Amino acid sequence: MDDATVRELGLVAGSASPVGISGMPIVADTSAVEAVNLVGGANEPDYHLRNLNHGRDWQATLVAEIALARAGDACRACGSPLETRRGIEMGHVFKLGTLYAEKMGVYYLDESGERRPCVMGCYGIGVERMLAAIIEANHDADGIAWPWEVAPFDAHVVAIGAGESAVAEALRHVESSLAAHGLEALVDDRDDSPGIKFKDADLLGMPARVTVSPRSLERGGVELRFRRGGESAVLSAAEAAAAIGKARAEALGAGPA
Repeated sequence: MDDATVRELGLVAGSASPVGISGMPIVADTSAVEAVNLVGGANEPDYHLRNLNHGRDWQATLVAEIALARAGDACRACGSPLETRRGIEMGHVFKLGTLYAEKMGVYYLDESGERRPCVMGCYGIGVERMLAAIIEANHDADGIAWPWEVAPFDAHVVAIGAGESAVAEALRHVESSLAAHGLEALVDDRDDSPGIKFKDADLLGMPARVTVSPRSLERGGVELRFRRGGESAVLSAAEAAAAIGKARAEALGAGPA
């Protein structure tokens, strides 16, 4: 609005409010209607009013959710401040209004028995975009760090020297122990160097890595390491599987396995 229009409506730039205003629609966010004892403009130059309340001091023509969420805004349910982070768009929500409802003859009867068209909406979610968003939020310099909820496998089992009988036997114990705890494993028994296998394990990012090697067997078992930090530990196959199952259950909110 230009200055002339502002004056014509009875508003004062910098000190405007809906108090005492008529002849124009007043649209208010629900937060402004529900809040009490607000401060608002007095529609006089450089003056403001205190303790303004909707319904007593001013009246909205239309109440709607029009305010944009901002970092620090309090949650209406628990009061915790809102955190904002950069991300990617994963889906769309469209309000279609009554255009298609009228064309398709989709009507309902309101409380007074009057026939009205339904208000329609639609949404779409991209599965590929969801995966990209998950990875964007869960990665480090070495690669992906899958959350337990969506990890393709629970554990990445790396076999070093899989051709040796002791390693092959221990590998079978690891696989059976993981299966007994309801865990799925990706087994890497390729004939590649340990460095390549460990780098690939970090890149693929399963929540847990179990290494079966002659060195780990000499130390008393298999080596367990979780993708999201933590020290490696040498455990028996059964102990490693139990530790992974416990970590997964706790991460999913199910308590210890």
